[in-house]
Amino acid sequence: MDLVSDLGFRDVVELEWWENYRTGGLTVTHVPSRHWGARIIKDAHRGYGGYVLRGGKYSVYHAGDTAYFPGFREIGRKLSPELALLPIGAYNPPSFRNVHADPADATRAFLDLKARWMVPMHYGTFRLSHEPIEEPLQLLEREARAAGIEDRVRVMEEGVTQFF
Repeated sequence: MDLVSDLGFRDVVELEWWENYRTGGLTVTHVPSRHWGARIIKDAHRGYGGYVLRGGKYSVYHAGDTAYFPGFREIGRKLSPELALLPIGAYNPPSFRNVHADPADATRAFLDLKARWMVPMHYGTFRLSHEPIEEPLQLLEREARAAGIEDRVRVMEEGVTQFF
């Protein structure tokens, strides 16, 4: 709460993993991730995670910052997200993979989730680590093709609407 309390939000709801918050026709479920969750110098583990948004028959999983972990299978089994936004950048040097996924990890996570669509994120906007800025998408294309899911991966362009 202390990270957003001064930003002017009227209501801030904190959730533990697997807790839900309902508002209108939308349910938000906070789900686990594999990330230390610190955001400021001398910060501690805050238990950050991702979330699944469900409204009617549609659902979206936003993984947030995370490394690959077996919890993707549980998220898929419990919440069956239709669309998965998965991180594919900031994986080099290899020690960064303790908290960030590379394209192979994201592909594996997508398969574990059993989602219908994948949208890659967490890459290409600015240099997050040592891999070349164009490499994550190139590697994801190769991994998706090898897994037979290339037609289920949607790379979004800023300002362009896509209908799935």
